[in-house]
Amino acid sequence: MAEHDLHDRRLFEQVAAPLYEDLLAESGLAADDPRTGEDAVRRALDLLLDLGLVRLDAETGRWLPEDPAGATSRVVSPLGREGARLLEESAAWSTSLSALGQAWRRTPQAAEAGPFTYLRAEAIEPFLATLVAECQEEALTAQPQTGRSLALADVVQRDTALLERGARIRTLYQHSARRSSATREYVAAVTARGAEVRTLDEFFNRMIVIDRQVAVIPSGDDLSVALAVREPSVVAYLVDVFERSWERGRPFTSRSATMLKDIAAEQRAMTLRMLIEGHPDPVSAKRLGVSPRTYAGYVADLKNEFEAETRFQLGYTIGQQGISGEE
Repeated sequence: MAEHDLHDRRLFEQVAAPLYEDLLAESGLAADDPRTGEDAVRRALDLLLDLGLVRLDAETGRWLPEDPAGATSRVVSPLGREGARLLEESAAWSTSLSALGQAWRRTPQAAEAGPFTYLRAEAIEPFLATLVAECQEEALTAQPQTGRSLALADVVQRDTALLERGARIRTLYQHSARRSSATREYVAAVTARGAEVRTLDEFFNRMIVIDRQVAVIPSGDDLSVALAVREPSVVAYLVDVFERSWERGRPFTSRSATMLKDIAAEQRAMTLRMLIEGHPDPVSAKRLGVSPRTYAGYVADLKNEFEAETRFQLGYTIGQQGISGEE
């Protein structure tokens, strides 16, 4: 059987799989059925035949469906083996290139590059991957939003390898990350190997610090450009900012009723602060790390709580009661 690519999988999902279900419902398909003259159906039949999901019965002249169990082993198992091989090859390349990176940083040319390096778009993830691969002691990360540009499996594999080398990982999210199933999966995987994860109500910027020697932060508001910082005093300052936030954070894995109540109160207080300060809804939602729709729900809850029908009435009531959002 031939190897199958992304194009084949799309053809399978969009045309071949529905066709297979039709064959099941109709107990097959006549070889001279008008549908077989359509290009897409013909290609789908060829793919099903190659996968062993149909056969042409000589006696009846019909395409008959076959048990898909055999096709699963023929298609999925080779892909799994290839995936394992690629992961092993990726790790070997990472180790080899990491050694070159360490050699580079010991040379005069590296010193001439200066304490700040701008990274644009496609250069950011490879740079971070190299940094994490070379981490020996500790990685500090701050993720204000829950979405990740890397696939969950890639992030777990990368961070697991770091933890298994004996390094530490401490990660800060906003409280809103607790509602993300992908983030919960990631946290479960890495905390099982010793990582620590906390959440905070406050807005903070994205940051990663490796071995307290190199920090990567956004360059302004444009997340497509990052700044790698090697200046010791600046890195130390960023570490101090992280540590202060870390002390106020709440353990991600804790599910105590008291802590969950405190988190809800902190998110309520921050919503109040956003309203009092007059931020537009998109800005407020971003600072809370939630979608505009979720933020609108928070505001609706406050309107119910203060028995206000409009935003204006809500603001007036909050002002009358002397609420600051810092309580």
